[in-house]
Amino acid sequence: MLRNVFILILTCCATTILAQQPLRLWYKEPAKIWEETLPLGNGRLGMTPDGGVSKEKIVLNDITLWSGGPQDANNYEAYKSLPQIRQLILDGKNDEAQDLVNKDFVCKGPGSGGAQWGKYQTLGALELEFNYQGIGSKAPVAKQYHRELSLDQAVASCSFQINGVTYKREYLSSFDDDVNVIRLTADRPGQLNFKIMLNRPERFRVKTEGKELQMFGQLDNGTDGKGMQYLARVNAQLKGGILTAESNALVIKNATEVTIYIAAATDFKNNPFKENTKKVLAVALKKSYALQKSRHMANYAQLFKRVSMDMGTGSASNLPTNIRLNDFYKNFEHDPSLVPLFFQFGRYLTISSTRVGLLPPNLQGLWAKEINTAWNGDYHLDVNVQMNHWPVEVANLSELNLPLAELVRGLVKPGERTAKAYYNADGWIAHVITNVWGFTEPGESASWGASNAGSGWLCNNLWEHYAFSQDLNYLKSIYPILKGSAEFYKSAQIKDPKSGWLVTSPSVSPENTFYLPNGKTASISMGPTIDNQIVRELFGNVITASKLLNVDAGFRNELQEKLKLIPPAGVISKDGRIQEWLEDYKETDPEHRHISHLYGLYPASLISPLATPDLAEAAKKTLEVRGDDGPSWTIAYKLLFWARLQDGNRAFKLLKEILKPTLRTDINYGAGGGVYPNMLSAGPPFQIDGNFGATAGIAEMLLQSHDGFIELLPALPDAWKSTGNVKGLKARGNFTVDMTWKAGKVVSYRITSPVAKKVKVKVNGVLREIVAQRS
Repeated sequence: MLRNVFILILTCCATTILAQQPLRLWYKEPAKIWEETLPLGNGRLGMTPDGGVSKEKIVLNDITLWSGGPQDANNYEAYKSLPQIRQLILDGKNDEAQDLVNKDFVCKGPGSGGAQWGKYQTLGALELEFNYQGIGSKAPVAKQYHRELSLDQAVASCSFQINGVTYKREYLSSFDDDVNVIRLTADRPGQLNFKIMLNRPERFRVKTEGKELQMFGQLDNGTDGKGMQYLARVNAQLKGGILTAESNALVIKNATEVTIYIAAATDFKNNPFKENTKKVLAVALKKSYALQKSRHMANYAQLFKRVSMDMGTGSASNLPTNIRLNDFYKNFEHDPSLVPLFFQFGRYLTISSTRVGLLPPNLQGLWAKEINTAWNGDYHLDVNVQMNHWPVEVANLSELNLPLAELVRGLVKPGERTAKAYYNADGWIAHVITNVWGFTEPGESASWGASNAGSGWLCNNLWEHYAFSQDLNYLKSIYPILKGSAEFYKSAQIKDPKSGWLVTSPSVSPENTFYLPNGKTASISMGPTIDNQIVRELFGNVITASKLLNVDAGFRNELQEKLKLIPPAGVISKDGRIQEWLEDYKETDPEHRHISHLYGLYPASLISPLATPDLAEAAKKTLEVRGDDGPSWTIAYKLLFWARLQDGNRAFKLLKEILKPTLRTDINYGAGGGVYPNMLSAGPPFQIDGNFGATAGIAEMLLQSHDGFIELLPALPDAWKSTGNVKGLKARGNFTVDMTWKAGKVVSYRITSPVAKKVKVKVNGVLREIVAQRS
């Protein structure tokens, strides 16, 4: 009966979706701090305008702009210390082993603290200084101020009145001509008077060439100072008025409309940046703003409009975004549409911060306001870059996983050198951090830098793209990467004499520390739980891939034999939790921000309430002890864990914690989290992984497909039970899912696939097999 009435009900719901209020962030005043600005991006270029009235600062970004350069920081003598390190661990002298790791088994040089490692950096800032007619020397007083970001259009805007004149500005990072565009208008002729300038904190020159403003420079590579080069070009088109050029600025007088075009690029991967910026700017200048904007919106919509979500509206839904955030924690029932907005904001950020053929989003997506970005704005491999990609598949943005796959592909060759240098092992490894220069060495400190998990964890992300897309050509492309990672773990493991299990050694459970029986502390161990889970999952995926591709039968058989000796997905400690290490050590910080030993629960599918109920209960106890606080990415990870454990109310509690407003920008490793007024997530400081993790978490509460079937509303909280619908979410197997629910029950659903095929679906607690319709 449910399936028979579905099409009729879905049609009604589709009308509701189309009629829902616009998806937007909006405010009644300019941004006072960067964390209130509005992020725009087209996957390569980005900008964050503050909407200032007298002066406006628009921070500019290019995702490829990195200082530093390639280096070989491998210690090629490290493997000689490996037997002694391993023996010390076997003897229970982990603290002495850690001292030896710090001496002989970390990278050479300063590692991520050095200039050669590099940083993702801001491109600089476009600054506009305005003069308003009719107010003399007085500061302008803006009335009816409005500033917003449209997620539907990927266009920001602001408007206000001064002395009876209405001024409007629109901003977009174009998905058409690959330029940043700013459109300024006045509703009376000749009212626009302002100066355009460019600057950055260091390593830049500004000049005008004709009526084009240029900023250019070269970053430090950490050796001879001749690192990456960059160039930004600014042109302006006027309706009315006069444009003149000073030595380092453009000056506009008495214009009615002005359109500013910003082309920027770097020489990353030998890009002919000077020629390309000139070319794209010339093309953009020939096009009307209306055409540029319409094509931009159309191209963006091809990605963004794949998914819609509606949970109704409330009395707070029309308030400014900062006010909604202030009220949501205690009065969430008055604002049910904030969750879909936050979900769609996460999808917007993904679309805006990466594109096929370029780089994946880093710790800050592509929005950096500084030269010295927090944690270098790099790629952390012990949860952060992986979390950046967790929503991509389920949120129907599958192709945006490909830049990560290419980044990982570039780590294989350097990772092979690292595997030999440190472990005398086959295959490839990347430890805990990387950059655009292919760094795979251990970090500069044993306590965090010796993690073996990075490369195997990355392989999970690569595998998920296949699991969702079922693209065999893609699988064939990544198979050597997966195989190489499996070869490393197969080659580098040792036998634990107590259990007979094969384990990694030395390694760490990311960034955590434990007490030894002698009262001393250490991080270095053998066989931390996350490594065991990653190896178990990776070997299984490589076995599956080799069967699908009909290759490497011998290697497949070897992995199948090795799997019998890999530790189980989890060992339950005497206090009922999942052990974090092979030994039942006591952690120094029970509420540590990392919860790496639950990797098997998420993103892997080794632990679930259905398949491994005892481990699922132990995971709950683990989470209870860890608590609900932490940086936003930690809170998002806990949200995902509770969603997998199908506790919707606990997951929603964590979502509320993420959505708590904050203005903190200090470097934080403990309790904190929250979002800034512009809805970017706070560690603090700004780290985009919290946004992406929360986006994945919202989807995981509504749809799961990791247990061999699709389950609808597996973790629906009481707060969402009234009514809702979602269209366009993806499930593993390349299925697209639409559904509508009322009073906590699915009342209609539709599952489609490129090819009609059978699929198991759990709806309202009942598991059934259906034939997915052809999409």
